Amino acid sequence: MAPDPWLSAYDATCQIAQEIAEKIQERNQYERRGEKSPKLTVTIRALLQNLKEKIALLKDLLLRAVSTHQITQLEGDRRQNLLDDLVTRERLLLASFKNEGAEPDLIRSSLMRDEAKGGAPNPWLFEEPEETRGLGFEEIRQQQQKIIQEQDAGLDALASIISRQKQMGQEIGNELDEQNEIIDDLTNLVENTDEKLRTETRRVGLVEKKSASCGMILVILLLFVAIVVVAVWPTN
Repeated sequence: MAPDPWLSAYDATCQIAQEIAEKIQERNQYERRGEKSPKLTVTIRALLQNLKEKIALLKDLLLRAVSTHQITQLEGDRRQNLLDDLVTRERLLLASFKNEGAEPDLIRSSLMRDEAKGGAPNPWLFEEPEETRGLGFEEIRQQQQKIIQEQDAGLDALASIISRQKQMGQEIGNELDEQNEIIDDLTNLVENTDEKLRTETRRVGLVEKKSASCGMILVILLLFVAIVVVAVWPTN
């Protein structure tokens, strides 16, 4: 199985940093003896430039791996921590080269592997999580794809729930519109009925007045007839 390109580039960059620390220590030894080492200085400058370029490459590879979901977020954070540590080492090396920072042997000790314990173990393995420990790159990628698929399924379910809620809201809104129309119709009907009732009440009042007038006229006519009859009726 092909090694992870980012880890391979990281190991190579650590080797460059270690070599720079050794070269700086060698240069300082020359200076303590009062000797000049222009060739060594040029070599260190070139190595520092190479280290800077390698770190930039690591940043680019990590960004692409995270953005394309080639690695999990947890793994991306762990690699970012390694990269930040490497950037700090670069600054220390540059300061030591300019005689502005720590002694190179201190930097070198932080970079070198513990060869007495047998070989150069990859520091990445010490931070390997339980989820990916012992897995190859392809297996990790498949695991990440599974996680992404589960997240997509969860998002689809959430989208379906939101869609149903939206549809329910629209149906409730339509029902409220219909109820409002019914209420408006009832209001209009009540108003029309009230207006008709007032009209009929006025008509009844007029009829009552007319009835009262007709009764009075009838009484007067009867009295008039009675008077006439009495007047013309012969008396013995």
